[in-house]
Amino acid sequence: MERKTGHILKTILLSSVLLGTAACKSDTEEVVEEITFPAEVLKESYTIDRLKILNIDPQITGKLTWSINDSIISEHLDLDFLSAVAATYPLTLKVEVKGVVKTYQSSIIVKQEQVPYSKYIANVFEYRPSVGQFMNVTPEYLPGYTADDMLAKAKDYIVGGNSTMISLGGFGGYVTFGFDHTIPNLDGRDFKILGNAFWGNEALEARSGSCEPGIIMVAYDKNRNGKPDDNEWYEIAGSEYFKNTTVKNYSITYFKPNETKPPVLGSEGWQYDVEYLKWQDNMGNSGYKTKNSFNSHNSYYPLWISDPLSIFSGTKIQNNYYDQSGNGTYWVGKSYDYGYADNAPNNDEASNIDIAWAVDKAGNYVKLPGIDFIRVHTGVNQEAGWLGEVSTEVAGAYDLHLK
Repeated sequence: MERKTGHILKTILLSSVLLGTAACKSDTEEVVEEITFPAEVLKESYTIDRLKILNIDPQITGKLTWSINDSIISEHLDLDFLSAVAATYPLTLKVEVKGVVKTYQSSIIVKQEQVPYSKYIANVFEYRPSVGQFMNVTPEYLPGYTADDMLAKAKDYIVGGNSTMISLGGFGGYVTFGFDHTIPNLDGRDFKILGNAFWGNEALEARSGSCEPGIIMVAYDKNRNGKPDDNEWYEIAGSEYFKNTTVKNYSITYFKPNETKPPVLGSEGWQYDVEYLKWQDNMGNSGYKTKNSFNSHNSYYPLWISDPLSIFSGTKIQNNYYDQSGNGTYWVGKSYDYGYADNAPNNDEASNIDIAWAVDKAGNYVKLPGIDFIRVHTGVNQEAGWLGEVSTEVAGAYDLHLK
């Protein structure tokens, strides 16, 4: 029994010594990992027209630094490059993996476009207004028109330099349009959206009059197919974006009205039907949109839409119209400081927009190379007495850099 116990003890001690020796060896020896890089991850050169985005994906991991003439232009895994100037740019990509660095060289050839760009809207991709007194009027609806017909109408109204005006209706109604080039994100403000806002007598109150602010969303054509699909949308963070009076992800449902029901007259002469069009939102509010006597002859619901209800979502800002008279006779819409459509006169710099104001879904500012697409939706859910609903109008847009 004693011999067997001693044998076991001797075995344990020997095993401990061997384990200790192995541990010391692994602690003292440094294992050097060999880092290998692909021979080439860039083409010899890339060619792109000016004011078009070039995307380069080297399909390599690590810490990437993109430079032109020793100036760092990006540290992303892929590069979105845009230039307003036709020239050849020497491109350097530095890849660092665990302290080991590999450098790759290429060049970007930016050419002058063969057909001169237009600074104005080139195409309209979506026209989806909500409800309001100017539905089926601006632009005009004719019996039998489909959504495609009304989209074509919207194109006729706002494409090019001789544009007229379309109405987006109450909160959420939107239009999506684009350009034949990428509007670059340069220093200062980059584009203007035209509307019909105006300021009244400055003696009454500066920057007030008729302003119906619309939320602006922007995107760039990352997949280069010329369509606003599969692209991330960014919101232009106007002066109200970070205020607690602004509601993100607001949603409203409009119910198609029964045009044959008897109108419910209101106490005011202009209130033709105070229970005309029902609505409810995702905050527990509901009510009716009033049909007023000034526009009692037409439907406020888009007649080319057969759905019994319409749902719109997006950022909602605080109501901006107020009754200056105190008796309901004189309503005034104040202009917010910056960052909205139909919020300031077309001839004022306050209607110019800076791409640098764009934020992602989390509210973080993003550095976009430029934008190809713009979406505008009415940003206020308000009735301004006899004036009716606050509805953003769009009368065109253009690139401020392109002459």
